[in-house]
Amino acid sequence: MSSPPGIDVAAVSAWLSGVLPDATPPFTFARIGDGRSNLTFRVEDAAGGAWIVRRPPLGQLLPGAHDMAREHRLIAALHPAGVRVPEPVGLCADAAVTGAPFYAMELVPGHVVTDVAGLESLPASARSRAALSLVDALAELHAVDVDAIGLGDLARHHGYAERQLKGWSRQWEASKTREVPAIDRVRDRLAASVPEQRRVAVVHGDYKLENVVIDDEGEVRAILDWELCTLGDPIADLGTLMAYWIQDDDPVAWALNGMAAPTRAPGFPSRATMAGRYAELTGDPLDGLAFYEAQACWKLAIIIQGVVRRFRDTPENANVDPDALDPVIDVLVGRAEAVLDDNCTGRTV
Repeated sequence: MSSPPGIDVAAVSAWLSGVLPDATPPFTFARIGDGRSNLTFRVEDAAGGAWIVRRPPLGQLLPGAHDMAREHRLIAALHPAGVRVPEPVGLCADAAVTGAPFYAMELVPGHVVTDVAGLESLPASARSRAALSLVDALAELHAVDVDAIGLGDLARHHGYAERQLKGWSRQWEASKTREVPAIDRVRDRLAASVPEQRRVAVVHGDYKLENVVIDDEGEVRAILDWELCTLGDPIADLGTLMAYWIQDDDPVAWALNGMAAPTRAPGFPSRATMAGRYAELTGDPLDGLAFYEAQACWKLAIIIQGVVRRFRDTPENANVDPDALDPVIDVLVGRAEAVLDDNCTGRTV
């Protein structure tokens, strides 16, 4: 029985048979996505049933990263609260089964748009609805009472921005393979301009178009990839969405990895339109948005540096030349500086 990297098919199949008594073995596994962070597999049984299995990436991991039990806990709490997440199936905490803890969840049918090619599956007429539904789903998440769903102890309720700065600074020091002075400059500028945190919510931490499942009409059906979720200032998620949302008048370099960003395509609204919708739905002011957009760019640069370090330490697990990611880091931290520069003149979106 052939096993894809990261999955012991026999052992994981035996576990799945225990948590999916109505499934019909044998199971087949196919990896989804580029595998630079957590590995995601589509699982099918002999009767055509389909599920998702997620596990940490291969290779040496930074301490505290890729916590499957925590990610499973989140969706298990959020799903019954009506948040648009897949229904969890079960968690396997025994790393001996397939080399790391993993969990299974339902497969939500629909479109996941990760690049321009992915737009072929999403009708142009659905793009505006997809963008607005992305904001709607975010506002719904941020309206959830964290204590009522049992997540009040997930993290400290206050000091979110400061915690992010300290935590990601440590990650940078643990993973850096070269000096990037702009990383330190942005950190210091952010530390000197932390906005007041007004309320506490579940913060996804990596909210973007490619982390949701969209149906043919453009409605968001499920939010994926809860690896970076915590408690904190909800406007941080909007800042992250703004960092990822490349519009037609942005510099070409902001479309990372040399690809045109799918959100440049006709039909997608501007960042200003989306931020305005969020403010209307939540009643939250946007005066801290530029800070969180800059912090998101800085954080993403550090996340990519973690990938660079992992690929250099274990080149057998690399699916891209890590040297090719250095310019991406430089672009991101440069954009963070540009956002902070603009914010000094009153930029909010």
